Amino acid sequence: MNAAISRLMKEGILDEQAALSVDALYASGTPLDEALFLRSGIPEDRLVRALSSAFGIGCEQDMESHTPSREFLSSFPAHLLLTKGLLPIREEGGAVLVATSRIFDTSGVDELRLVTGREFIPVLATPSEIERALRKSLGVGADTVQSLISSRDDTALTVLSGEDEEGIDITADAEDASIIRFVNQVLKEAIDLRATDVHFEPFENELRVRYRVDGVLQDAAVPADIRRFQAAIVSRLKILSSLDIAEKRLPQDGRIKLLVSSKEVDVRVSVIPMLHGEAVVLRLLNRSAALLGLKELGMSENDRKMFSGILELPHGIILVTGPTGSGKTTTLYAGLSQINNAERKIITIEDPIEYHLRGINQIQVSTKAGLTFARGLRSILRHDPDVVLVGEIRDYETAEISVQASLTGHLVFSTLHTNDAPGALTRLVDMGVEPYLVASSLEAILAQRLVRLICPDCKEKMTEVEISRLRKEYGDNLPDTLYKGKGCRQCHGTGYRGRTGVFEFMHVSEEIRNMITERESSRHIRSIAAGQGMKSLREDGWRIVREGLTTVEEVIRVTKDERENGSPPAGEIEAGDPSASS
Repeated sequence: MNAAISRLMKEGILDEQAALSVDALYASGTPLDEALFLRSGIPEDRLVRALSSAFGIGCEQDMESHTPSREFLSSFPAHLLLTKGLLPIREEGGAVLVATSRIFDTSGVDELRLVTGREFIPVLATPSEIERALRKSLGVGADTVQSLISSRDDTALTVLSGEDEEGIDITADAEDASIIRFVNQVLKEAIDLRATDVHFEPFENELRVRYRVDGVLQDAAVPADIRRFQAAIVSRLKILSSLDIAEKRLPQDGRIKLLVSSKEVDVRVSVIPMLHGEAVVLRLLNRSAALLGLKELGMSENDRKMFSGILELPHGIILVTGPTGSGKTTTLYAGLSQINNAERKIITIEDPIEYHLRGINQIQVSTKAGLTFARGLRSILRHDPDVVLVGEIRDYETAEISVQASLTGHLVFSTLHTNDAPGALTRLVDMGVEPYLVASSLEAILAQRLVRLICPDCKEKMTEVEISRLRKEYGDNLPDTLYKGKGCRQCHGTGYRGRTGVFEFMHVSEEIRNMITERESSRHIRSIAAGQGMKSLREDGWRIVREGLTTVEEVIRVTKDERENGSPPAGEIEAGDPSASS
């Protein structure tokens, strides 16, 4: 057995079984430090503390508060820091304190000493802490960008075309392995963060990269020098999505299919020329994501029962409304899954197909080939379906065919871009559908939004001072106990992780049908629906607050108050069990 492992056994850090496991991995060629973290069975932070104590080496406990600045790290070779897992923290007594997780392999620190000519004092930290701090300070793909800069010949002659102001050979750079690697690193990080969108935004002196995580945009840490390779990055994304790299004056749309850690991800690509270059937005759709059932959507018990009842109707239209990214398709799929059986033929036409459903016939819209929602829907009806899902009602033709399908004995599901449930009624009439046809065919409308959930790992009770401040702003009907997320590594300091839905369910009653025929305003229809028991999005949001799952600020962020003042309605939020949902 290795001498260092034997010493660790004597020090009581490793038991016999763990020592044998570490020794076996080490004997297979894995570095000893890596083998320790992989096979010791001890949590990283405890192992680091034990090694620090046993070998008399300093230990950095709180890397989060000691993350060095990007300016400080710029004086060290990024490639060496990343490959060797080294993090220079600060200068101390003429030497640089450098965090490492490698107590037995000192080659990294020695190489850093040789390259920079400076003295270094190693301290121990966990590998994950070092990796996180390096990514935060240097930015994703820092080693890639640095290698690109060092390999470029700035004295080389470049030919300037009319539109290419930077004089970069776009095609050559886009084919460079480093650019490919950088784009892959950004996409990988976005998927790891559960991002739904990636934004590449060119400005005069920077290329800004942002991820949309849980519905909120956050800056990605990227190297400052990345602006120099903007054109090459855009070209690489165009090549991946089969777009024209020579066309830089017109918007383009494309698609990429990725396989990341055995997960299939469909990426929708949109490129638009901006003032300082082309901006790119990538929409990430995880095809491997688990399909949610109605119980997992976050509906109240009453709304779920009503929605389940509507799903059993033989014909009619069921609409789900809300802005892009509010979970409309997920809700419709949950409904389809509940009624999917051998007795029903279900056909969908979508753009794009977000989930693959067993036993359901799915059609992908192809505008280039002439397969639109309207044309596809006409063809679908000749296939004798019982249930039809239309991805979105975008125009009069699609709306008209959907109405006719419902009136000829089909149950039709679709989405519509309106802010609330009553607004969908007037939207269809505005499209040109006759009011009496809307009144005859529409059965229910479900408006929805997504609110972020408080991170369970850093969830804590709000103080009386904080609750008092909220009461002044939103009324006295808040519960006695409110929660918030403090911010931790698991939620990347946001205090939120994951999302759930808030809903506004409107059943189309006979009274509402008469109002549609008489072309009443959506505001008037809302007041009648509210009298019949419909809860607004804001009111349903207060339910999530009462359950201790989200914050007041989050509900205010995503919903609009339909009442005269913004305070929670009496009885809607009441003081409950302080431990609820914690």
